Amino acid sequence: MGKMAVLGRCLRRGVHFWGHQRLFFTAVSFLLLSWSCPSSGKKKLYIGALFPMSGGWPGGQACLPSAQMALELVNKRTDILPDYELEMIYYDSKCDPGEATKLLYDLLYTEPIKIVLMPGCSSVSTLVAEAARMWNLIVLSYGSSSPALSNRQRFPTFFRTHPSATLHNPTRVQLFQKWKWTKIATIQQTTEVFTSTLDDLEQRVKEAGIEISVRQSFLTDPAVAVKNLKRQDARIIVGLFYETEARKVFCEVFKEKLYGKKYVWFLIGWYADNWFKIKDPSIDCSVENMTEAVEGHVTTEIVMLNPETVRGASNLTSQEFLAQLMSRLGGKNPEETGGFQEAPLAYDAVWALALALNKTVGALKAKGRRLEDFNYNNQDITAEIYRALNTSSFEGVSGHVVFDAQGSRMAWTLIEQLQGGSYKKIGYYDSTKGNLSWYGNDKWIGPGPPADQTVVIEEFRFLSQKLFASVSVFAGLGILLGIVCLTFNIYNSKVRYIQNSQPYLNNMTAVGCMMALAAVFPLGIDGLHVHKSQFPVVCQFRLWLLGLGFSLAYGSMFTKIWWVHTVFTKKDEKKEKRKQHLEPWKLYATVGVLLAVDVLSLMIWQIVDPLHITVEKFTKEAPKGDLDVLIQPLLEHCSSKKMNTWLGVVYGYKGLLLLLGIFLAYETKSVSTEKINDHRAVGMAIYNVAVLCMITAPVTMILSSQQDASFAFASLAIVFSVYITLVVLFIPKMRRLITRGEWQSEQQDTMKTGSSTNNNDEEKSRQLERENRELQKIIQEKEVRVSELRNQLAERQALRSRRPPSSQNQNHSTPPPPSSQNDPKSLLPPPGYPIPPSDNHSLPPSFSNSSSLYQADSKISRNHCHNSRLQLLYK
Repeated sequence: MGKMAVLGRCLRRGVHFWGHQRLFFTAVSFLLLSWSCPSSGKKKLYIGALFPMSGGWPGGQACLPSAQMALELVNKRTDILPDYELEMIYYDSKCDPGEATKLLYDLLYTEPIKIVLMPGCSSVSTLVAEAARMWNLIVLSYGSSSPALSNRQRFPTFFRTHPSATLHNPTRVQLFQKWKWTKIATIQQTTEVFTSTLDDLEQRVKEAGIEISVRQSFLTDPAVAVKNLKRQDARIIVGLFYETEARKVFCEVFKEKLYGKKYVWFLIGWYADNWFKIKDPSIDCSVENMTEAVEGHVTTEIVMLNPETVRGASNLTSQEFLAQLMSRLGGKNPEETGGFQEAPLAYDAVWALALALNKTVGALKAKGRRLEDFNYNNQDITAEIYRALNTSSFEGVSGHVVFDAQGSRMAWTLIEQLQGGSYKKIGYYDSTKGNLSWYGNDKWIGPGPPADQTVVIEEFRFLSQKLFASVSVFAGLGILLGIVCLTFNIYNSKVRYIQNSQPYLNNMTAVGCMMALAAVFPLGIDGLHVHKSQFPVVCQFRLWLLGLGFSLAYGSMFTKIWWVHTVFTKKDEKKEKRKQHLEPWKLYATVGVLLAVDVLSLMIWQIVDPLHITVEKFTKEAPKGDLDVLIQPLLEHCSSKKMNTWLGVVYGYKGLLLLLGIFLAYETKSVSTEKINDHRAVGMAIYNVAVLCMITAPVTMILSSQQDASFAFASLAIVFSVYITLVVLFIPKMRRLITRGEWQSEQQDTMKTGSSTNNNDEEKSRQLERENRELQKIIQEKEVRVSELRNQLAERQALRSRRPPSSQNQNHSTPPPPSSQNDPKSLLPPPGYPIPPSDNHSLPPSFSNSSSLYQADSKISRNHCHNSRLQLLYK
């Protein structure tokens, strides 16, 4: 009843507290304080603790015995809290915030008053630390690693002997840099501790130039997250999850084959050593499957056991502590005991609290206060305990214990690797000094640390050297042929037959052909032959040699065919202009215009948008063999920013010239002229060049990604076009001059023939046809006349044969009449006809008379025709 009266007085005084719950807790504090003050002996100070004996991290299995060991030793010490006895009231939080809420309520609402709270895992510590300031309670955690707990504004009274999980991140970044990894992936359980850790890691790797390419998370089932890691080719994977979820993750890892020599997993180091061998009904993987999946993974773990043999505040070495802990565990396998690695932290947490409270006793005594005066409304005592903990510094079984400004423990990081089913120490890292101590005993499934991603080997595609050599031989022979043709044309330039073919235009054609053939060589030169910096020069040679070569070769042939079409396809009233003398300068001017257009367009192209190297990437290819690499084929091209536009202009212009050339060649196929006697050969060359160019241009654009096919089409089209042009234009001239011996100059040729028409078979043929038609008309007229004369002769002979002989005697004195027998002249043909033979049946009358007629005809004599030639034509 007295305690209830105290509570009633407090309520009536209306003390200002936060809410009704705070008022209630204050009343309870007075009750508990009166109950907790025994009349004699040591005064008890109560610690409210939450130990996770099960759940995601069952750390209480080893941490609780460790804390009890520390409490027993502290209570036995006479130099530490001699007037007080520490007693711990603890519950199993199951590492569950919901369960912890209920237990915190019980701790605060039931007697006695707790001077300090000691939670375990991070999720529970977050809840407890955030609520503790409302009761002015100090929170000292032994197993919380969440980076979020380092927020002093949110958790002003929180301390922990377990370093922050962010202490792992500098070590991880150091290992990434050591193994030259620049791309990692992460998978996390969706809890605040792991989210905060991952946020800190993301910031640190960004500063180090490392990319997090894949970031996956899960709440309870990691199957989808693991599949996403596999699909996105994750290789270096940082896993942040509790031990129970770790078994689920690696069961899925085994199913997806996300392990082996291509992968490295980074896990938290505070799992039990045999965590992957523990049977778990929530997974369907065997121990063998799990062992295979986890082999080779790396853990980063805060150094929780002092590696040196020193005696600290507890007067125990780390090895002596382990021996006593093993004894208290009753021989239980440490690998199967949750929190065994964190046990030294729980041990040192109790010692840190005891030393801080011991330091607080003197400070409070100077103020007339005592520890047993603490209640949930007393801020002064809380402030003294806070200052004492914040300045703590002692040697514990876990190493040197000191807290930073955020209340987190400063410590080294241990790096271990699972080798053959057991963890091996491979190094230490001191984040305060940036010092990595490396043992060099890391072991990998493959030949070494795997790549952070599939290694992509860039491999340039080069032109087949056999193809290039073969085409180069043909091009070289073509250039040699061009030189021969050019030399022949220059040497025989005064021969009339050569002069009538416009030799200067043919010289331009030969030079253009040789330039086009010379372009084959830079077309086949690529990065295999020249340095990358020199490649644009090769591109320029390709463009200019092809452009100018085409303009000279095709332009000169086009000029010839254009002139022939212009002169010989006019209307009849303008045909007299054909007899005009051909002025060569007009032909040269036409070629010059075509050449100037090309030069101007190429100059504008190179000034406005010069050619440069572009690299085309193809689909990655997997090499033969079990190699963790991919081949990235690359191909160098000569290109510019608006390459398609420029090609469209050039191809359009030259395509029109080709089509016009074909049309003109067709129109003039039946024309014969002395002034350009090889225009038919030019037309044939234009046909071949146009067809090859119009086929090759689009094909090479389509096959631009296939260097061998593109080069073969382009170069062979050039070679064939040039060969056809040279052979068609020059070989007939050589043959004519060699077979007919026409090696004389123009004056000699005129003296020998007497007429220029003998130099042209076509002109002679047309003239003979015309003469043949005229002679046929004359012969028909003469045959009619011969037939009339024969009839007259027959009539006269018939009259003479009917006269009587008396008439002849009677007229004896008179002159005899003309008679064919007596006067031979009476039987002669008319003047201009030869005397017919005596035998009229030896030849047909028409042939004999025709021959005589033709021989005596004055018109025929003017044309200087021979009898045999007339008979042949007549037949």
